Amino acid sequence: MAYETAGLAPGLEQLVAVVEAGSITAAAVRLGTPQPTLSRAIARLGRELGTELVVRDGRGVRLTRQGEQLAEHATRALREVRAGVATVRADADADAGHVVLGFLHSMGPRAVPSLLRGFRDAHPGVSIGLVQEASDVVLDGVLAGRIDLALASPVPDRPELRRRALARQPLVAVVPAKHRLAARSRVRPADLAGEPVITLRPGYGVRSLTDALLRRAGLPLTYAFESDEMTTVAGLVAAGLGVAVLPRGAASGSGAVEIALSAPGPARVISLAWSARRTSTAPVTALRRHLLAHGPPALASA
Repeated sequence: MAYETAGLAPGLEQLVAVVEAGSITAAAVRLGTPQPTLSRAIARLGRELGTELVVRDGRGVRLTRQGEQLAEHATRALREVRAGVATVRADADADAGHVVLGFLHSMGPRAVPSLLRGFRDAHPGVSIGLVQEASDVVLDGVLAGRIDLALASPVPDRPELRRRALARQPLVAVVPAKHRLAARSRVRPADLAGEPVITLRPGYGVRSLTDALLRRAGLPLTYAFESDEMTTVAGLVAAGLGVAVLPRGAASGSGAVEIALSAPGPARVISLAWSARRTSTAPVTALRRHLLAHGPPALASA
């Protein structure tokens, strides 16, 4: 089946040029086309559509009702096409275009703002979309094409994902300042037996690590509270509502006490992930290089 618009695009663009310029003479100058050539093109478009689009009006021409209707629709369509072309061209320019970065909640207060501040200084024309979610959510976004780059933990070894480890964060026990273990320099996971444990919701990497840690220690996987934010977990621990297992530095400033876990202690590995099946645009490549270069120190205690 032939498309109804097949072959009409050049004529439609010329018709819009006539409307925007105000006359065929001005449109011909704008397009760099002789006026008779442009007049014949508009007349040919009308014949192909089976109706007159322009009629003579004194020494010039004016659009017919059908011509005005077609020009109105063509103008809207051409506006969308121009926007699409501008977007595609911008994505070929490392100093323009758009990038979507996914990251974990724990990276929001310090690490990601610091990293993006440096990137914006070098690439002020790039617009950045942000998605702050659990690791499995941002990785699903990468696979679905909604997210270009993701800072996540853990990142599974899958053929459709590319990944690069950026930082390793040891996990620590977090207890209230007046807790019986607060003065210890190191504790075993078994030392947390009988304590109400506060943790993150399922889907977060730290929650999976906490589950595995308690399971190996023979402790029940029962939790007093589950949160989306490490800062909330640390604050509740500081208030005396329980204990937690978090990355080192996550409880800084909360009033809770961090204690090293007995060796070999678990750790959260933060990686940068992107799709192995899509070609990265220039701005995505630029942000990836920036994160690979500056991510390790910024994420060491994110």
